Amino acid sequence: MLRLVGILVTVLFAIATAVLVWPQFFKLETTFPIAQIVSARTVLVAGFLVIAVLAALLALSKRMRGFAASVLVIALVGAGAGAAIGALRGFGTGSLPDKTETAIRVMTWNTEGAAVSAERIAATVAEQQADIVALPETSQKVGEQIALQMREAGQPMWVHHVNIRPDVENGPQAWQTTILISTEMGEYSVIASSRDGTSNTGSVPSAVAMPIDGTGPTIVAVHAVAPREEAMPRWRSDLAWVADQCPEGDFILAGDFNATLDHMASLGVDGGDMGRCRDVASRTGNGMAGTWPANLPPLAGVPIDHIMASENWNPTGSVVLEDSGGSDHRAVIAQLEPLSASTP
Repeated sequence: MLRLVGILVTVLFAIATAVLVWPQFFKLETTFPIAQIVSARTVLVAGFLVIAVLAALLALSKRMRGFAASVLVIALVGAGAGAAIGALRGFGTGSLPDKTETAIRVMTWNTEGAAVSAERIAATVAEQQADIVALPETSQKVGEQIALQMREAGQPMWVHHVNIRPDVENGPQAWQTTILISTEMGEYSVIASSRDGTSNTGSVPSAVAMPIDGTGPTIVAVHAVAPREEAMPRWRSDLAWVADQCPEGDFILAGDFNATLDHMASLGVDGGDMGRCRDVASRTGNGMAGTWPANLPPLAGVPIDHIMASENWNPTGSVVLEDSGGSDHRAVIAQLEPLSASTP
C-alpha cells in the first residue's frame, strides 16, 4: 500500500512539475493559480532545489530510497528546465549601449501614484535620455511638472494623458496613465477611444497615441489589471486587448502589463510576444529581471513591466533600474534602432 501511495505521489509531482515548468503546453498559463505561481520562475527554481535537497536527505532511509530518488530526479529536471528558460531570457545586464543618432530610448515606470516625485522622474528621464516615457498611475499634473523640468533641461516633451474617471475629483491615480514624448519625434495625439474608454483596458487605463502627420510609431502606454483571483477574466481580456494594439505596422508598447512572457504565450503573431510586438528585455538579456515588487531583489521579483516593439525596430539594449524611487515597481529603459539603420 505504501509503495502504491509513493508511486501516485511521484506521478502527481511529475505532472505538477511539467505544468509549472511549461504551462503553455497545457494551455494553463492564464489559469488561477498556475498563472500566479509561474510568474516568478526564479523562485520556482529555488523551490524545486529545496525539494531536491529534502529528497536527497530522505534517500538516506533505505525504506524510502526508491521514492526519494524519483522525486529527486523530477525536482532536478524541473529546476534545470526552469534555469534553462531563465538563461535564454537573461538574468540581467547593467547598462545601455551608447545612444546613436538614429536610436530612440523608451522608458516605462509605474510610479504608484505619488510615490515618486515629479523631480525624481524628470531626473531619471533626463539621465536616461528617454524619448518616450510611459507612466501608469501618474496624473496629468505630475506629467506637466515633468515636462516643465524637461524643457528647462533642454529636452522638451509633449504630455498626453488618459483618466478613466475624469468625473471623480481626486480619484486614485491608478485610474490615470500619462505619456511623455520628445518633441523631436513630432506631434502626437491620444486617440478618442482611449479617452472615452470605448476601446481600452478595463479597470485601469491604457493610452494609444498616434503621430498627427502619420510619421513615426504608434505608442501604446499599457496598464492591465492585476491577475487577482476575482479579476482573472478582466485580466485575460486586458491582455487580449493589448495584443490587438500591435498589428502589422510601426508600434511601440510600454507599461505595466501585469503579465510575464509565460502569460503571453497564446497572444503572439509571427514571432511576436504580444501581437506582432517583441519583448525587448528578453532579447537583450533582461527577461528575468523582476520589476515588481521593488522591495525584493530583481531575481526574486516578477518581470511584469515591459517594453515591446514591432519588427521594424531592432532592440540594442535594456536595463532595469535597481532604485525604484519609492514605487513598488522598478523602471525599465530600452534602446531601439530603426531596422534600416541597424542593418548594414
